[in-house]
Amino acid sequence: MGRLAELFDPETVAVVGATDREGAVGRAILENLEDAFDGDVVPINPGRDEVLGHECYDDVSNAPPTDLAVIVVPPDAVIEALYDLGEAGTQNAVVITAGFSETGGEGAERERELRAAAEEYDLNVVGPNSLGIMSTPNGMNATFGPENALEGSISFMSQSGAFITAVLEWANEQGIGFQDVVSLGNKAVLDETDFVREWGDDPDTDVIIGYLEGIDDGDEFVRAAREVTDDTPIVLVKAGRTDAGAQAASSHTGAIAGSEQAYEAGLEQAGVIRAHSVQELFDYARALSGLPEPDRDGVAVVTNAGGPGVLTTDAVGDSTLEMADFADGTIDALREAMPDEANVYNPIDAIGDADANRFGEALDVALNDPNVGSAVVVSAPTAVLQYDRLAETIIEKREDHDTPVVACLMGGERARAAEEVLREFGIPNYFDPSRAVSGLDALATYRDVRRRTIDEPTTFDVDRERAREILARATERDDNRLGVESMDLLEAYGIPTPDGEIVDDPDRAQAVAGSIAGDVVMKIVSPDISHKSDIGGVKIGVADDDVYDAYENLVARARNYQPDATILGVQIQEQLDLEGATETIVGVNRDPQFGPLLLFGLGGIFVEILEDTSVRVAPIGENEARAMVDEIRAAPLLRGARGRDPADVEGVVETIQRLSQLVTDFPSILELDVNPLVAGPDGVQAIDLRLTVDTDDLETGGHQ
Repeated sequence: MGRLAELFDPETVAVVGATDREGAVGRAILENLEDAFDGDVVPINPGRDEVLGHECYDDVSNAPPTDLAVIVVPPDAVIEALYDLGEAGTQNAVVITAGFSETGGEGAERERELRAAAEEYDLNVVGPNSLGIMSTPNGMNATFGPENALEGSISFMSQSGAFITAVLEWANEQGIGFQDVVSLGNKAVLDETDFVREWGDDPDTDVIIGYLEGIDDGDEFVRAAREVTDDTPIVLVKAGRTDAGAQAASSHTGAIAGSEQAYEAGLEQAGVIRAHSVQELFDYARALSGLPEPDRDGVAVVTNAGGPGVLTTDAVGDSTLEMADFADGTIDALREAMPDEANVYNPIDAIGDADANRFGEALDVALNDPNVGSAVVVSAPTAVLQYDRLAETIIEKREDHDTPVVACLMGGERARAAEEVLREFGIPNYFDPSRAVSGLDALATYRDVRRRTIDEPTTFDVDRERAREILARATERDDNRLGVESMDLLEAYGIPTPDGEIVDDPDRAQAVAGSIAGDVVMKIVSPDISHKSDIGGVKIGVADDDVYDAYENLVARARNYQPDATILGVQIQEQLDLEGATETIVGVNRDPQFGPLLLFGLGGIFVEILEDTSVRVAPIGENEARAMVDEIRAAPLLRGARGRDPADVEGVVETIQRLSQLVTDFPSILELDVNPLVAGPDGVQAIDLRLTVDTDDLETGGHQ
């Protein structure tokens, strides 16, 4: 264990605000600690000499040394209590008291004072506004909840105390046990990242699970979880999946990639398994805490009932797994072992009169098949099948083959009795076949997490100072939006752009166009006009003789469309041969929790309509950039589908990485779109650029 060891394994716990008054939180916590805690409990209350038979102390300075203090005093007294604890040498505290940042104004200021006290004395503080914490190995229940947890190997954190009380009552009925339980509260000091790190170092925690409504520092959480998931699976339910933030976004990327996609991308890159319901959370946890990883994706199904067998097959089809294709030797062995009426193909139907021995023979043969990585045993109750004997058979075969097996013993009381037997050996039983398959799917997902290769981001040779100067233009003109007038920013980071120039009079337009071979593309340049093509602000294939008139026409259209718009001029740009090329988009939207969110997808005018995109949290390396390209539905277009010449995919992958480096180097870039990034057989070209910057951050020089 790490620096929070004494938080979960204290020898002495002080309850600051302990009382014997009926219905008081201070009494509930004291009674819960008395119930099973194998250490000493010290009540602190200046108004009592004794509480529930314990000698009571008026102040922590007069009490015996304590490893952990649980604070249940009024909000105004919490800060003083923390300072007293710091002076007394107590390093760990749980603040049950509410009335802090969750109440706004005065409460938020009180929470800042709490944080300052913790920093001064280097205190580990859970809360405030916490239900409390539990640790089952030493029987510590330092909560005011009505239920204690059963002992187990799952460590559980939650931002909702009410969620913990509901889960514990249900988990006790299901026989699901825990190692540690933490109600995070307001996370003023300790947050989800601290507990991920702590439990990742705990040899007795097999699975970390959590209910979160937000992650305070997404970047730090991803780094911590990446390390932990190499050895310990993490499963989270993330509440609040709606995306109000995208409504205010000004770029294509901002409109598409909102906060929910940031969580989805960040958690996936961290190796966290995402559950979308409480049921999934515990279905996954039960499988991950008791079973080995499958070495392949093939699933064998053994059943005595055709209907449930078909349901299980459908569930496998809906998962990332696949029904195992049995080898010829397996089918021959099943024919020999099963009745003539049995189905020896997958799913194996041992038919309705199957007893535990027949189930065992079928399961033994299936687990010997080289294409089988896991198995589901599905049964309906019959007069000839003893569920307790079937449970013992499943345990025996799972241990013989060291292969993950889950059970779906459907029924009531007899199924519950068998489930208790299976549970002792880490084999979960699910009533619904789809839940059984989901448990196996989580095992396979975690296997892939452990096998993943995380490559370090490539550092390209770029002109960072030139980029800084270009970004500073936003402060010079008192506008935080930049467009094609800043195309040099891309060139500074080695991203190819067509020849061209921005001009502010028609004569110069003609001169620039004359220096470019062939026809040109002309675009109005205005930070106030986002969708230039919608107003006729783009002209393609303009010959030299038409450039003068085209310039005046573009400016007039812009003025008519938005009279108060700032017109910076017209961009004259080399016209590229787009035949056989694919328009893509590479963009960035800076998420408040996770930082720069990279987006790649099909671009051009249809980007927000098709939304064929993939997302990652920057910075990323080559493997992640390549995966972004492979994930979009239009990926075959880039690789040469239907006789097309393949696009320069390597150029696309490198451009994504270079933009990842750009937005990592300059946190002042809030949003950025390169749309389109044209990918053709001979290379890539960034045709258009739009970005929004934080001008205050630019003035202070960024965070490089």
